[in-house]
Amino acid sequence: MTRRPDYLAANAGRRVPMPGFVLLVHPRGGDAAGANEAGMRIGITVTKKVGNAVVRNRIKRRFRALAREILPEHGWPGADHVLIGREAALTAEWSVLREQLARALAKSRTTAPGGNRARPRR
Repeated sequence: MTRRPDYLAANAGRRVPMPGFVLLVHPRGGDAAGANEAGMRIGITVTKKVGNAVVRNRIKRRFRALAREILPEHGWPGADHVLIGREAALTAEWSVLREQLARALAKSRTTAPGGNRARPRR
């Protein structure tokens, strides 16, 4: 995903927080932009709070490799998947990140749309 409106639309989807990242999953409906695309799309973002450009790019590379490995089996067909990186993603073992992403994708199938946003913010 490369366009800001796609990321904003994904923000309205299911949200699954994990120690290394936050996973957003947003199924593209029949009337949504990009609905003609049958495949999954991936978006990766890491904020400047996490570190400098070298750190952020290293996390993004790890997430791209992780997505290539896990999403074909466990991802949602026809959905947008967004990974929001956290600091723990830099130092976490590869096997831990794989297990977290597989668990997050399984959990996203059972959570309500909007994830845990039903609670009021304080």
